Amino acid sequence: MSSLFIYNEQQRQWIEKIGRLADEFQKTAASDDEHGRFPIEKIQVLRDSGYTALTVPKSHGGTGISVYDMLLFQERLARGDAPCALSIGWHVSVMGELGEGNSLDEGVFAFITEEVKQGAVINRAATEAKTGSPTRGGRPGTNAVKRNGKWIVNGRKTFTTMSQALDYFLVTAWVEEKETVGVFLIHKDEAGVSIEETWDMAAMRATGSHDLVLKQVTLDENKLVESLSGPRGKKPNGWLLHIPAVYLGIAQAARDYAVRFASEYSPNSLNGPIKEVPAVKKRIGEMELELLNARHFLFRAAQLYDDPERRPYLKSELGAAKHIVTNTAISVVDKAMRIVGAKSLERTNPLQRYYRDVRAGLHNPPMDDAVIQKLASEAFDK
Repeated sequence: MSSLFIYNEQQRQWIEKIGRLADEFQKTAASDDEHGRFPIEKIQVLRDSGYTALTVPKSHGGTGISVYDMLLFQERLARGDAPCALSIGWHVSVMGELGEGNSLDEGVFAFITEEVKQGAVINRAATEAKTGSPTRGGRPGTNAVKRNGKWIVNGRKTFTTMSQALDYFLVTAWVEEKETVGVFLIHKDEAGVSIEETWDMAAMRATGSHDLVLKQVTLDENKLVESLSGPRGKKPNGWLLHIPAVYLGIAQAARDYAVRFASEYSPNSLNGPIKEVPAVKKRIGEMELELLNARHFLFRAAQLYDDPERRPYLKSELGAAKHIVTNTAISVVDKAMRIVGAKSLERTNPLQRYYRDVRAGLHNPPMDDAVIQKLASEAFDK
């Protein structure tokens, strides 16, 4: 990470610490990908390092890092192991979001923060096969019914990232008696909770995004912790920028590989390495320009969000950041593969893994079409 983006000693120390972890995680990233294995031991290392508690607010005894800080750390982690970074990114972003004047009862939030400080990991479980992404507004098929003072929850959630390491799930369900969508805090050990290993994708294979199955899960009344009929979802959520930060990390890793390759590879048809070939120089320069553009836009969006006085003026900047960074990352990986040539398709070459993983960004929220439509709507509203 360039010193241009590091402003204080805390950031520098964590970048160095995360860099060491990322380099270690990188050693087994290819194997995890090949076998579609979720590396739960890496999540444990991140717990032990204190990383999982970084977004616990200072008011609750945590470090209370900013969105900007999170992006610095997530990008560096993703350079070594993008699926691991994306997985833990959901936890740190959820905690950051919850700590930011959220709608949870203070007692519930205090309980969650204490659990997280002890190493617990949490994620939202909202996506379902029939409704697709929750950002599209579909009503969940998972339902909750009140019986004898208890909630009975039944349903199935897809794309539950990091499912095998999670201690708590924030599960969206249709609450029949309230005729609204509610969020339930569910511990992994509740009776009726199980993980069905369904995740078998070409991209982000090591995120363990299996199905969460809920069968007659019986919960106390206070486990209904949030209602989505209120303001949540209306306000901008800068913590979701953890997503493009991961894809920026993949792009940087691909760029680094291509630059090393171009500096070292010297076919006998040339007098030196291919970095002297004009076409290669052109692609390297284009990658640098694209990365500069994406990085500056992303981190500037985070700075604006972190400033309480500027945040209310944000409209589509956060979605635009995700769109720009993700599509830039895809372009950079493509250019890196063109520089390396057919070798980039070898199964042992990391570029083919970057190529698969980076495309997953197109299907993380917000999707490209939603961003573009929102920008168009705002243009007509001016």
